[in-house]
Amino acid sequence: MKHLIQKIGILTGGGDCPGLNAAIRAVAKSAILDHQIKVIGIKDGFQGLIENRTRQLDYEDVSGILSLGGTILGTSNKANPFKWPEIRDARITYSDVSEIVINNYRELGLDCLFCIGGDGTLTVAQKFKEKGLNIIAIPKTIDNDLSGTDRTFGFDTAVFNATEAIDKIHTTAESHHRVMVVETMGRYAGWIALHSGLAGGGDIILIPEIPYDYDCLIAKVKERSQKGKKYSIVVVAEGAKPKGGQAIVKKVVETSPDPIRLGGIGLMLAEEIERRTELESRVTVLGHLLRGGTPTAFDRVLATRYGAKAIELATEGKFGLMVCLHGQEIASIPIEEAISQLKLVSPSSSLVRVAKSVGTCFGDE
Repeated sequence: MKHLIQKIGILTGGGDCPGLNAAIRAVAKSAILDHQIKVIGIKDGFQGLIENRTRQLDYEDVSGILSLGGTILGTSNKANPFKWPEIRDARITYSDVSEIVINNYRELGLDCLFCIGGDGTLTVAQKFKEKGLNIIAIPKTIDNDLSGTDRTFGFDTAVFNATEAIDKIHTTAESHHRVMVVETMGRYAGWIALHSGLAGGGDIILIPEIPYDYDCLIAKVKERSQKGKKYSIVVVAEGAKPKGGQAIVKKVVETSPDPIRLGGIGLMLAEEIERRTELESRVTVLGHLLRGGTPTAFDRVLATRYGAKAIELATEGKFGLMVCLHGQEIASIPIEEAISQLKLVSPSSSLVRVAKSVGTCFGDE
């Protein structure tokens, strides 16, 4: 049954990633071409709805953006309307400005708001759904840590970028007989490190879900050296931690909904390996390189399928849902279910077992 939808809003929240423009394009083109729906782009995530900064998206505005990285709408990972930071008397204070968002949504005449983001953005989206707004969510994050979907778009491109970097690091590591530590993003999930480490032939892969033992990974490096392998590649997720220890916090951003910024594990590992093996060690932090550039074909197709499905749900009056990938099919689940817990790597997963079967060390045995 068709639901009368005349005008929709679309925003991209949280960290940027390749494929966002492909999703924007799919939502807008499907809305305009198939249903004659007016599309309003919200600038800089929820911040744009707080400050009422929008632009109408016509067909021409979303043509030619399929292969572009980033987002034409801009984004923000600090814009939480339920905890909006303001500086007063040189102090940071927080207030709930969600009613401003609701009023702007209504004044714009929106029938539905499409929120493209990760767990932070979708947590906010769920709160607005509970306040009565028509919300449809589209999952994106390079971390691939959203429950309820097999893949988030952005992840495939991040893995491709990381693997390409590891491939290049192999040659310089072998030439100089060095231990090369490659630090990836991923927050509390090890998906990027696991996939790129396996694809790039990492000798050691360290992920948050499998706490490592220093003696174990040092023994692996020494074993390779004694067998004539004068170099080793260590791929480490930024959230990896030793047994009995904690992940390294690089800094705390008080104004962010997720204030913890991880990072620094790569440098610490390189220093410890060099000290205990006397093998020259270097670290490469891939950081935001993983987020940038042209999306892979997989991410472009996935984002496009998500966008088209999202419009289909809206025209059927099915709100409060997140589109998702189950196997080869695009489906949907309640947003509440999608954000209920982070999707983490299982230490007993088939991919971990495969990596171990080809000699990869995870620092746990």
